[in-house]
Order: sequence, then structure tokens, then C-alpha cells
Amino acid sequence: MGQLKPLKFKLEVASSGGCNTQGGEGQASCGSSDGPQDMPAAIWDKVKDHPCYSEEAHHHFARMHVAVAPACNIQCNYCNRKYDCSNESRPGVVSQKLTPEQAVRKVVAVASAIPQMTVLGIAGPGDALANPAKTFDTFRMLQAQAPDIKLCISTNGLALPDLVDEICKYNVDHVTITINMVDPVIGAKIYPWIFWNHRRVTGIEAATILHQRQMLGLEMLTARGVLTKINSVLIPGINDQHLMDVNREVKKRGAFLHNIMPLISEPEHGTVFGLTGQRGPSAAELKAVQDACMGGANLMRHCRQCRADAVGLLGEDRSEEFTLDKLDQMQDVVYDLNKRQAYQAKVALERTAQQAAKQQALASAAALKSAQNLKVMVAVATKGGGRVNEHFGHVTEFQVFEVSATQAKFVGHRRVDQYCQGGAGDDEPLPSVVRAINDCHAVLVAKIGACPRDELMQAGVEPVDAYVGEFIEKAALGWFNDYRARVASGAVVHQARGDAQIRQGAYTTLAA
Repeated sequence: MGQLKPLKFKLEVASSGGCNTQGGEGQASCGSSDGPQDMPAAIWDKVKDHPCYSEEAHHHFARMHVAVAPACNIQCNYCNRKYDCSNESRPGVVSQKLTPEQAVRKVVAVASAIPQMTVLGIAGPGDALANPAKTFDTFRMLQAQAPDIKLCISTNGLALPDLVDEICKYNVDHVTITINMVDPVIGAKIYPWIFWNHRRVTGIEAATILHQRQMLGLEMLTARGVLTKINSVLIPGINDQHLMDVNREVKKRGAFLHNIMPLISEPEHGTVFGLTGQRGPSAAELKAVQDACMGGANLMRHCRQCRADAVGLLGEDRSEEFTLDKLDQMQDVVYDLNKRQAYQAKVALERTAQQAAKQQALASAAALKSAQNLKVMVAVATKGGGRVNEHFGHVTEFQVFEVSATQAKFVGHRRVDQYCQGGAGDDEPLPSVVRAINDCHAVLVAKIGACPRDELMQAGVEPVDAYVGEFIEKAALGWFNDYRARVASGAVVHQARGDAQIRQGAYTTLAA
């Protein structure tokens, strides 16, 4: 402990690390900004096509992770790294480990096939900065072959202060730090040990070292103008009431975004928390903590807790299309920068249209005077592009929006078992689908069959297929205006909904 230098906690709101918004109800956050008017132009340029740093961008742009970092320097009670697993979707899991050379080859192949892939991240399956040679060799080679791709690192922060210069050397301007506590007493319940200065450290001493290194690293990144996202795992009974303190402290030190994620604790994953019966939060518990942090560091709510080898849009995984054996069969892969830029120009036009539709819908909602204080949750079936464009039976994930007279705010996603298997509806998954959106008053879909329509109605969730192809915000506000009118006329009696079930990282039906 004598080797630790005391930290100088001087930052209140760091001008170089965040945006101009203050968060809070009704205000745009950095993670879901409507455009450059919401933040400095230089910051907007960094986040506008980054699917993790902009909620709007995640409808249009893809990311990929390369699994070049297998070693880790801490142990978390919620983590079990699996190096050969294709049927789980959660952090720390990969199907294949890669060398830096294999990783760069894979990135070039993916970027050539998926022009909307704009971001390359190293997130494990261990810790990117516990494997610095492999991480930075990958970045060095990639910069020469694909200079337009943004580079990201995900780290627990223990080694971060020693490597900030190296991070900046390779123009890595997005870093995610997992910070679950700012009180080492709480940290000792989450981290059994860390490996620090060639020895294993346990208990409160370990948590104290980790906490101080995380705060120092965050301050150093902020001072260098690197955007930082803080990931926090919500663990009921351990840090659920403490995360407001975490939010406040990371904001002081210039964090750009705070992503509060639900604990994944199914026992089949083999984590300490899973095997000891520690439960994860419900949808209402997660939202309550996130809402309690409004006004602090800006919140990210669209995280999918991706695998360490994920490829594609958030919420999808195309990694099986780019395994090493399939890469060996690919001939003459050409990195077509013009094709990528043309796609991104097309997306810019689509986003302009999306914003115009949203503002028009908000104006209509504001003009309607009835039920001004009403606020409801709406689930949306979408396969991308920010539109209502997915069949109910094909959904593996619903996006959920909180809708009122002043906003249609993305608040999360709900993973479900696909209802239609082989072209026919299967009644078995339907109750789990209903439980996943039980807090919603409506679900917007492109199409829905008679059986699930009836069961949703009986459960109090209104199925709506009148907005096919519309932008999500416009569709949600359009339905909400109609709902408010029905409530005002007495045709419908508004009733509060119940809680919903979060299914994170579960085995998929397809894999099973």
C-alpha cells in the first residue's frame, strides 16, 4: 500500500471528457444525442458513428471485438471467461482466441463485408491492458490497413495509469473502464483478488488498490481528451444503492458515459455469484437505479453486454460468418474505403430523415392537450435502421422506449426466445416473451399472428401493426397520441403495468 500515491481529486466537471449536457429527465444525454447542437462539434465527430457511445448510431452502425487478450489481472465474482463457447452471449466468452495477425486479417474481412462496421474494440476475453503487447500490436497493424476504423479498449483499470501514453500513441480515443464501486468495503464483496506488482492481493487491500488505480486512470484519460465510458454491473444487495455514488464520482473525473448493466447470474455460467445464488435485478430495479442517476454522469441504456468476439450491430452476432476456417476460404479480400464512405453518407441522410420525423411527432404530441402527464413503456420489434420492421415471431430482442408528451426515450432492450420456429408459432416461448415486456402498454410490430395477438391482449399488452416501416420514435409517439385520446374519451382506462423479467446472457434456443 505504501507504493500508492495519494490521488488529487480536483475535477468537478472535466471540460475535455464530457459534453455540455447535464443529464436529467427530459434532457438529451451524450449517449442518445440528437445531433451536434447537443455537444461540442469535436466530441460529436467522435461519437456520431460509434454504436456504443451514441444510442442513435447503434441503429445504423456495427462494431466488432477481437479476442486477442486472454489474460486477466483481477478476478470478478460475476465473470467466468470461456475460450471455446458459441452458445452464450455475455462478456468474457469467445469461440476462438486470435493472434494480432489473425485479428487484423479478420477485421479487414469484416469491414469489407460489413461497411457499417465503424469500431474495433479489444474487450478480452481477459483484460486488454493485462495483455498490452498483443493489444497494441493489433492496433499498430490495423492503423496501417484500415485507418478509418475507430479503436476502443475495455479494461478493469488496474493497469490503466501505466499505459495511458501508449493508448494515446495509437489514437485510441474511446476507453471503457468497468467500475463497480468507489468504496473498497463494497469492492471486497465483488473482487476476490487482484494481481498487482507480481503478487496476489485480496480483500479490502485489493479493492483499495483497484479503486485508486481506476480513479487515477480515469483522470489521466480525461486530461488527454480521451472519451471514457464507465461500465457498472448492478448487483442487488451489494452495490445497487452504491451506484449513485459511483455515478457522481466518475462524473467528477470527466467520464463521458455511465453504463449501468444488470448482473448476469445464471448458475450454468459457472460464476461465483451464479453458483452462490446471487440474483440479478428485474427490469424495474435496473431502471430505478438508472433513473436515480439522472443528473449525474450521462447514461447509456442500449448496451448488449457483448461477447469478446462479437461482430455486427448491437443485438446481433455475425461472428460465425468470420471464423478462422472461413477466413482461410476468402480470396482477394479488398478493403474498399470508398464503399464504406458511400454507405456512411447514405446513413447520414437516413439519420436526418429520422430526426425530422421525430421532431414532427414531438410537435404533434405537444399539441395534444389531453393526458399531458401520462408516461408509458412501449416495446418495439426492429431489425435495424431505427424502424418498426420486424415480425413478432422473429424477434429475439425487443427495444423498449419510455414515451410521454415530451419524449420517446430508449430505456433498454429485452432478449427473448424466438416465437416462430421453422415458420410455425411455438406456444412454449410465448409466456417468456410476455414476461419480458410485461411492463409495456404496447408492442409495435411489422406483423403478428392471431394467437400471440390474443395472448398479449389478455396480458394487457396492446399489439400494434399500424406503423410498419415507420421510424421508431415517430411510431411510438403516434401510438401514444392515439392512446392518450382514448384515455381522455373514456374508451380506455389507463392502468399501471407490472415488472418485467430481464434475460441477459441466457443460452439461446437456437444454440440449445
